[in-house]
Amino acid sequence: MAPDGCAFCAIAAGRAPAHVVLDDADVVAFLDRRPVFPGHLLVVPRRHVVTLPELPDGLLGPLFGAVQRCAAALPRALGADGTWVSVNNVVSQSVPHLHVHVVPRRRGDGLRGFFWPRHPYADDAEAERTAAQVRAALAGPGSADGG
Repeated sequence: MAPDGCAFCAIAAGRAPAHVVLDDADVVAFLDRRPVFPGHLLVVPRRHVVTLPELPDGLLGPLFGAVQRCAAALPRALGADGTWVSVNNVVSQSVPHLHVHVVPRRRGDGLRGFFWPRHPYADDAEAERTAAQVRAALAGPGSADGG
């Protein structure tokens, strides 16, 4: 159930203004009010879901199908060279409603990879320990193929 005051639920329900570019039964896409570049879109499920891990399986296809369509449309519409697609889960998630950013990119646009410093592994052994932890979590309770 959507909490009162969710800005994205209000947009999806048509109760709040937005520059909507895609509107279907499961998903709405609209211009971000604080764009990285003009054309920066937010693609949201109509259903109130806070993070990607909480997204029901039945909405995965509709949501990412809409993301794919938007990522294909932005270069055509705006003459961009490509797009950047990202999702924040909890950390840096300014609105607690799942939203996928689709941002038009141009060569030389000033963005340099990710916005945070890189932290390389100390050595191959540390990388393997990290990979083993992730593999165990993927196979354990709550995973798609584990308990």
